[in-house]
Amino acid sequence: MNGRRPPESGTLVEPGVDRVTVDGRRVEPAADHHYVVLHKPAGVVVTARDPQGRPTVMGLVREAGAPRLFPVGRLDTATTGLLLLTDDGELANRLAHPRHKVAKEYVATVSGVPGERDLRALRGGVMLEDGMTLPADVEVLGSARGLCRVRLVIREGRNRQVRRMLDAVGHPVRELVRSGFGPVRLARLRPGGWRRLRPAELVALREAAGLADAAEASP
Repeated sequence: MNGRRPPESGTLVEPGVDRVTVDGRRVEPAADHHYVVLHKPAGVVVTARDPQGRPTVMGLVREAGAPRLFPVGRLDTATTGLLLLTDDGELANRLAHPRHKVAKEYVATVSGVPGERDLRALRGGVMLEDGMTLPADVEVLGSARGLCRVRLVIREGRNRQVRRMLDAVGHPVRELVRSGFGPVRLARLRPGGWRRLRPAELVALREAAGLADAAEASP
């Protein structure tokens, strides 16, 4: 280290300051990953750049301190709520892959009030143009003036899936918010606001994604 052989008892290395080589080759420490929770507002697109000049999620998290973040999955332009962004490709791929069935929770405001037949259909799986969906957890939260709030938990990530499922049972979505992704909750984060993932959330998120080293995770 720094041109000298360290003692057999070992020594501490300060990243960015100390130079470590093995057989003449420099060894770089593993880069820290960044994990951000964003409350995506309506009208903001989930992309790095938009040819139409619309605001992007990358513009909202520009000060997160990472040279390049990318979103875990997608939310359409009209949908608001929880979006995870990271530079940890392994975790992002596992969270997005349907094989791991990581839960995503939504609260939808729909036209009309779903009856028991509609709820049973959602809980059993709905046939869409791209095939049958997995069963969803669903409950009615309340209704007024011809509209109803429905909580829906899915374990897939198809394009506009929640909107299509509710439309298929006759209750088009008027407003849609993603309120949770795995163990991470939107809670009181304001639209357009973001925060860093807490250490306990990261451990739980890695567990949900089936990563064996979840207990050793750190942000």
